[in-house]
Amino acid sequence: MPVSDAHFNRRSLLLGAAAILGAPPALAASDPYAGSPFRRLTEAEWRRRLPPVAFAILRQEDTERPGSSPLLHEKRSGTYHCLGCDLPLFRSAWKYDSRTGWPSFHTAISGALGFKTDWLIGIARTEYHCARCLGHHGHRFNDGPRPTGLRYCSNGFALRFQPA
Repeated sequence: MPVSDAHFNRRSLLLGAAAILGAPPALAASDPYAGSPFRRLTEAEWRRRLPPVAFAILRQEDTERPGSSPLLHEKRSGTYHCLGCDLPLFRSAWKYDSRTGWPSFHTAISGALGFKTDWLIGIARTEYHCARCLGHHGHRFNDGPRPTGLRYCSNGFALRFQPA
């Protein structure tokens, strides 16, 4: 297991335990959302709150079919929020057409995302999730445009667009 995976798993275990037991000050400072009520929702509660396609993406790390999200063609000014907990994740000014079939952004709102290494398809990819509710949103790649060179490849059914 790569060092980053071991670090993430150990950190996740500690943060999860801290959220359940009441976070000590040092752990609470490293995860501002450790005490979020969204972290305490059960699978049944998530199923009731989310449409089936969003539940599959956010809670089971599924992926929508390319080209299927109405947000792929959204062009208005505004902010993209996590559908699970409504945390703002991306600004419309950071969205671009990656020609992949998924809404893509070159920048994320600072502190809004968490990351882990995903080996599901046999190669290492950087998965990102909502920092508050831990819902899966997509993967980050290093083939995006300036100014960051990053591509946050998002599942549009896991997002809510808030027009400006």
